Amino acid sequence: MKLLLNCKALAATLALACVACAALPDVDRPLTAPTLTELKSASFSGLGGLPAPVRLQDGSWRGAPAEAGAASRDVVMLDNSLRVSGDLDADGQDEAVVLLTHSPGGTAAWSYLAVVKRVGDGLRNLATVALGDRVQIRTARIEGGKLLASVVRAGPNDAACCPGEIADLTWTLADNRLKAHGPVTTQRLSLDALAGTAWVLRAWDIGEPAPAQPVVTLSYAAGRVMGHSGCNRYTAGVTAGSAPGELRVGLAASTRMACPEPESSVETRFLENLHAARRFGFRSGWLAISTSGSNGADTTMLFEAAKPSTPP
Repeated sequence: MKLLLNCKALAATLALACVACAALPDVDRPLTAPTLTELKSASFSGLGGLPAPVRLQDGSWRGAPAEAGAASRDVVMLDNSLRVSGDLDADGQDEAVVLLTHSPGGTAAWSYLAVVKRVGDGLRNLATVALGDRVQIRTARIEGGKLLASVVRAGPNDAACCPGEIADLTWTLADNRLKAHGPVTTQRLSLDALAGTAWVLRAWDIGEPAPAQPVVTLSYAAGRVMGHSGCNRYTAGVTAGSAPGELRVGLAASTRMACPEPESSVETRFLENLHAARRFGFRSGWLAISTSGSNGADTTMLFEAAKPSTPP
């Protein structure tokens, strides 16, 4: 009889514990920020001159032609390479920030940062801010409840095709609006923008990923680029051109270790491309180095900033 009573008491205790767990408020289980896959099908507002909302399908939206038979139409694209998350409205739940590009036809490409939050079973675009035409993103992050972005944009005397001003921008989110905060720090784009970061090759060209192995790296300091070319270490002189982002890279000097395949082919291709480099800029947080091939075809190598090593 005593054993039976103990079992009943234990069952009652467990039942009460389950009730208590079920009664925990949702704030103890914060909703996660929207994933990139979800954002590819989200709706966005605040894109200048477009109907609201614009709903993406697999990361893009295409408007109707301006007139029957016309090839030109509005296109909105979600950038797959940039998504940052963090708590912008201090409610304990992370939002996601993504980059959208609106091409109305012609050469213009208007850039926007959009804040998206998970609400119940859906997503809500809380705020969208315009960055400008053909703006390049160097870095973007959420820190201390603020959205911080370093961009390359056209300065007062720059053509839209060739932005040459680096600007560090800050926003806070309030009442579903991104409010800009100053002062805005600006400087001219120069080779010094490459300094202080180790860059890892991720793509030979847009749409052509580079192999994960061997690792190819690039760093800049005091007029030289250097790093690991896949097998050997290399260094080469680099000079800036007359326009922002222009550069010329000299022939590389390197160590002479014999390289097996595929290291040898990767190294040869990289050093040839590096010597053919003509411009640099940034693409969604990645370093972009454009090269001019011997056959007249241009390519753009893409480099990701190396993650800082974790101390043991």
